[in-house]
Amino acid sequence: MPGTKPINRRVMVRSSLFGLLAVQMPFLAYAKDIQPAEKAFFKKDLYHRYPAIEDDLVSEVVGASHFDFKRIRDLVGNRPELSRATWDWGFGDWESAIGAASHVGRKDIATYLIAKGARPTLFTFAMLGAYNHVKEAINFYPGIQKNDGPHGFSLLHHAEVGLKENTGNKREAQKLVDFLKKLGDADGRKYQNLKEEDKAKYLGDYRYGDGANDGFSIRLNMRKLLSLGKIGSFGGALYKIGENKFTYNGAPSVTVTFEEKDNAITGLVVEEPGLVLKAAKVN
Repeated sequence: MPGTKPINRRVMVRSSLFGLLAVQMPFLAYAKDIQPAEKAFFKKDLYHRYPAIEDDLVSEVVGASHFDFKRIRDLVGNRPELSRATWDWGFGDWESAIGAASHVGRKDIATYLIAKGARPTLFTFAMLGAYNHVKEAINFYPGIQKNDGPHGFSLLHHAEVGLKENTGNKREAQKLVDFLKKLGDADGRKYQNLKEEDKAKYLGDYRYGDGANDGFSIRLNMRKLLSLGKIGSFGGALYKIGENKFTYNGAPSVTVTFEEKDNAITGLVVEEPGLVLKAAKVN
């Protein structure tokens, strides 16, 4: 550049070397004092997806958010990021911890989770009876009231369970329920009726492989609805959409069709994008 003296290469190299040493020497001096970490500090067996949080812990938080405030305080109080835990109960039936508290009307758990960093949804505000908030959201995005929450529970369901359990402004909560009913399409998808006497024929275990977990169990859940879970376990509800044909917890891309021969159920077929899975009834 004009007006500047050329830099001698030897000077530049020497300056760079001393500059490097000036930066590094404090760290080199400190390094001699670093001691190896005690092996006991580390877990013997880290989770296979570490640093992701263990699946068992995530599912416990979401499960407990339905009913167990004390357990939630123990888990989330120690690790606030768990307030945002989300779990797939099967076939993409995603549920967050706050979503769980919302559809059962647990205002205490929901507000605690929010205080710890959870992200409330429209369903949460419906459960809390936030009339103005929900109304404005629907006015801003008409049709959003038709979207389902976890397990296929509707926006109206959340408002109604919130009204039932609400310890706050019941007047606002009732206004919200009345508003959603008036819309006519905030109560979720409509399914066909399954007669009580017809439920028994579907119950039992179905296998698609020889592995211990290669199968499904069809049972009646607490709401007396058919449910499909991993073999030996309960799972999500089955809603009738046709002859021997059901959808899993309202998942729009999943169907479960039961095969019938001589008035007896012999198996089932699960269909979802990219997969057709057949399972034979074993009991």
